[in-house]
Amino acid sequence: MEPKVGLVAVLLLAALMFGCGGGGAGPGARGTPPSTPAVPRGLTATAGNQQVALTWVASTGATSYNVKRSTTSGGGYTRIASASTTSYADTGVANGTPYFYVVSALNSVGESGNSSQAGATPITADVTITVDPIKTKPISPWIYGINFYTGISGAPSHLTIDRAGGNRWTAYNWETNASNAGSDYFYQNDNYLSASTSPAEAVRSVIAADRGLGMASIISVQLLGLVSADESGPVNVSKPPDLTRFRQVIDKKSAATSAPFTTSPDPTDANVYMDEFLWALDQKFPGIFGANASLPTFVSLDNEPELWNSTHLEVQGPTAISSDDYITKTINLTKALKDQFPGVVIFGPVHYGFEGIYDWQGELTATPDGTNWFPDKYLPAIKTASDAYGKPLVDVYDFHWYSEATDGSTRVTNLTSASLTDAQVRAIVQSSRSLWDPTFIENSWITNAVLSEPIKILPRLQAKIDAEFPGTRIAITEYENGGNNHIAGTIAEADNLGIFGSQGVYAATLWPLGNCPYILAAFRAFRGFDGTTAGFGDTSLQTTSSSVQNVVVYASSDSSAPGRFVFVAINRSMSSQLTAINGVQLSGTASIYQMTASSAQGQSPIHPVLVQQTPVSGDSVTITLPALSVSTIEVK
Repeated sequence: MEPKVGLVAVLLLAALMFGCGGGGAGPGARGTPPSTPAVPRGLTATAGNQQVALTWVASTGATSYNVKRSTTSGGGYTRIASASTTSYADTGVANGTPYFYVVSALNSVGESGNSSQAGATPITADVTITVDPIKTKPISPWIYGINFYTGISGAPSHLTIDRAGGNRWTAYNWETNASNAGSDYFYQNDNYLSASTSPAEAVRSVIAADRGLGMASIISVQLLGLVSADESGPVNVSKPPDLTRFRQVIDKKSAATSAPFTTSPDPTDANVYMDEFLWALDQKFPGIFGANASLPTFVSLDNEPELWNSTHLEVQGPTAISSDDYITKTINLTKALKDQFPGVVIFGPVHYGFEGIYDWQGELTATPDGTNWFPDKYLPAIKTASDAYGKPLVDVYDFHWYSEATDGSTRVTNLTSASLTDAQVRAIVQSSRSLWDPTFIENSWITNAVLSEPIKILPRLQAKIDAEFPGTRIAITEYENGGNNHIAGTIAEADNLGIFGSQGVYAATLWPLGNCPYILAAFRAFRGFDGTTAGFGDTSLQTTSSSVQNVVVYASSDSSAPGRFVFVAINRSMSSQLTAINGVQLSGTASIYQMTASSAQGQSPIHPVLVQQTPVSGDSVTITLPALSVSTIEVK
């Protein structure tokens, strides 16, 4: 009988060692028995406007955390939330009241003890930004542009559009690539744009480079009437034009000859045809002038016509073109181009600045709030012609905007030093407000001698469009506000880009007035701010600021990523500003990227730096904006 007793003993021993029931090990039978998680460590509390942001270090074994709050230091904690991550934003708090927090960790076994206490006192914001998520506007992709992109040292990546424009293109002969920059360079015919004799190569190479970078293009067509016939140097301007040195521009080839279009026109004949020019480009890039092209090529009607009698004395002569003649030329050329390419998007009149818009460089009798500006003449005339033609002849009202604001003596576009006075900085960082702000009066000849009131050029122009030719879009294809080598330039340009999106501008292309690393840096606040491809959203949310002279915030949502919001917050004041952004429901993590004078030191190129990641929830987020800074806040 002893062997049977031995077998029972063995079985009992096995049961004790391995447990019973199907061979599975029972709880605690092997390894370390489960236990409650470790007490959370590293709790921090950061005060904001009516909120406190909490973060802590993850506890081993924890599956969730209890967040507890008290208004008494050292005890009396009440559980206010359960968190599945190591952060929490407490938005149910009052400014000026001290709050004290602890966190415990939980799992299936139980709850840990409380962490060490952290406290914070919410504070009243210096500036409140109110976002209205109902009032939205699509942001055109074409506002992130530049002129002569491939020629700009340090040009930002991820731009969307490039413009081949300026005085150099007014007398460009597409058949030979000869051109004349007028007063910009000795009134001489030369091969500056391209040494090639292949027709349209100067333009083809720009479009090809742009398309290779995923960018759209704006090209110029010649409206003045004469283009360079040779590349033989200075042209006599004593009795302009010297017709032995120029070729005649003809809008529509069939109006002058029955010969068919060709990509190899005779460079020695008397005429250069504009519709054939676009046709030849379309042969090289089929479909680029279509309304639905993914990378379209837009057409600009020459450049700054009010100044032709000075910038292009060699062609125009000393007498300015009248507004009537200009409008007639516009209608004739646009008809010829739309006959060939019905979907082509045409930009005009490409003003040089305010006085072109206001009174056509002194020709018209305009009044500040009257309906007697140049657009009040131009828009109805183009609309009448468009209605008769059957479609818009000019699609986009285009002008240039080099800020005329001064610090009291010097125009901001001439403030390019790395060292600026406070007055100079203020003039630069406030100057962009003349694009829209009905409360801002800059110090310039425009406000002092002409308007005696805010310029607010975009709303003024939009009102005229709405009244006289609805549906026309707006472009600013040359602009700059100075601050080339100072954080003030970053601020002004970031403000420009935010304004373009919030005001519904269709296209915009910066014209850099020299080397301007701080201005170019502003594009990176909107495009690639994370060092890769993260960008501002495609829908603008209306915002208002309680102190627009100090802080402005541009808000966007992203149609491709619901719940993702991106804000660009600009502090143009000389002191830090606690800023509360209210009105839009946020959830997730806010990643904050900043550019300041300090962060820009030693950077090449200058770019945003990730300075903070913090949890957000509810309809408010608070951030301290450093003095003179641009902050991009991505919430997702």
